[in-house]
Amino acid sequence: MQPIEYIDRTTGEKVVESVMGDKALRFAYETLLGRTLWPVLFGSKLVSALMGRRYDSPRSRKAIRSLAAIPGCNADEAEKPVADYASFNDFFTRRLKPGARPTGDGVVSPADGRLMLYLAADADKPFPLKGAVRSLRTVFADDAPGGLYDIAVVRLAPVDYHRFHFPCACRTPDPVRVIPGKYHSVNPIALLRYPDVYADNERQIVACDADFGRFWLVDVGAFGVGTIIQTYSGDAHAKGDEKGYFKFGGSTVILVTRTGALAYDNDLVRNSAAGIETRVRCGERIATPAGTAA
Repeated sequence: MQPIEYIDRTTGEKVVESVMGDKALRFAYETLLGRTLWPVLFGSKLVSALMGRRYDSPRSRKAIRSLAAIPGCNADEAEKPVADYASFNDFFTRRLKPGARPTGDGVVSPADGRLMLYLAADADKPFPLKGAVRSLRTVFADDAPGGLYDIAVVRLAPVDYHRFHFPCACRTPDPVRVIPGKYHSVNPIALLRYPDVYADNERQIVACDADFGRFWLVDVGAFGVGTIIQTYSGDAHAKGDEKGYFKFGGSTVILVTRTGALAYDNDLVRNSAAGIETRVRCGERIATPAGTAA
């Protein structure tokens, strides 16, 4: 498999991604024994729950420095010194120092991660990889509304800040819809070998109403993510308000809007058309409502 590359939006340079647990992922997805163990590894919440318990233990603190040393982790942004975190998960779900993720204008990224756009997709159009069989219909468990959508997939890696936020001022008239599922990795190593990840993993979906119309936020769990925690309350939210967080593992946030409701930034459209993700930061502008000056 070729190295995993993305565009760093800050520099415009192409970067090779550092993959935490690369050897373990390759064993699980690229060997016969690993694939034989899928029902045990990914089909039960028990394994993820046990991993969660391990990483909640004070004994896991020694693993913090290994994660902090991976390029892109930026532990200096954390609100506390690394030594002050009680467990690996305590650090993994860390909040950041005030001002570390300033909120830009327009509609902003709901999370740190690598963003890919899929524009003008109907409910049955596969995404995000060629040959994949997942679609919005399967992601929404056959309850996707009709019409055409623009889809922004923000894939989080373990090095990223793992809290996610509202991308614009909005209301949430309905409770979160939880769709239980499996816990496959969302790393490209896994996506290439098991392209149904976003349709099979646990999803939590909430419909939001903004000035530009209704949109949906889909939080996708992954291997090691035994729990997706929703921290928001009430039904009115300001842009940048915290929505929740993922425990240990790579994860994904999917922003779904009606086609044409938002004008996505040109660099994101261009990179996505070329088939390469763009690394974005939570709070960074990714689009403007249609008809609004950029």
